[in-house]
Amino acid sequence: MRSVAAFLRALAPIAVVGVILGTGLLGGCGLLPETADETAGWSANKLYSEAKDSMNDGAYDRAIKFFEKLEARFPYGRYAQQAQLEVAYAYYRQAEPASAIAACDRFIRLHPNHPNVDYAYYLKGLANFNEDLGLLGYVSLQDLTERDPKAARDSFEAFKVLVAKYPESRYTPDATARMKYLVNALASHEVHVARYYMKRGAYVAALNRAQTAIKTYPDAPANEEALFVMVKAYDLLGMNDLRDDAERVMRRNFPKSEYYARGLNRVEPWWKLW
Repeated sequence: MRSVAAFLRALAPIAVVGVILGTGLLGGCGLLPETADETAGWSANKLYSEAKDSMNDGAYDRAIKFFEKLEARFPYGRYAQQAQLEVAYAYYRQAEPASAIAACDRFIRLHPNHPNVDYAYYLKGLANFNEDLGLLGYVSLQDLTERDPKAARDSFEAFKVLVAKYPESRYTPDATARMKYLVNALASHEVHVARYYMKRGAYVAALNRAQTAIKTYPDAPANEEALFVMVKAYDLLGMNDLRDDAERVMRRNFPKSEYYARGLNRVEPWWKLW
């Protein structure tokens, strides 16, 4: 027992030294300088200028950081409003559509009468448009029936508000052109789903989707095929009167349709037409 006690007494000074050294090291950590914020002391003008320079250089992540610091430090100045709009564009260029759309929505909510609110609607439409770009593109291996056209619808609605509220806006002509594309993209999606149902013998479901395309997007070029789907579906369901009505409408609106040569006369089996 005596030897154990002597051993512990010998260790005591070492433990004290260890505690002192540990305390010193921990205290020293607190004395180490933190990484300096390069923007500390910058004016609103300086932050905005650096953010714009970063944008011009394609450093969008850096620009976003500066714009967000600008708004946080100077929330009530004119630079803050501009930063809210610019950061939306930076997110858009950074290929972060969800963040860009959220920033646009925030700007529209906070500044509904701002002189540049038309741009916020346009940018929101663009962000959604590019997110769903290729709805009509068959380059993708993904089946269009598996794609959610929500982004295309949201894009159309944003452009629609822009065109209705700000017909003289510099962004309206491009928004109008994109709306035409979106109308046919959305109609084509419905027709594609209708064709999908036709292949699987779900003729009633195919009729519903074809009718939705025609009623919702009456001027879309895709409605030529929608009418063709209706003619074939009614024919296969044995609903001859409705089939003949649909065919009359199709012949009146598309007298030179290529679908006539593909079996609209109902002689060729329907499955060879797809």
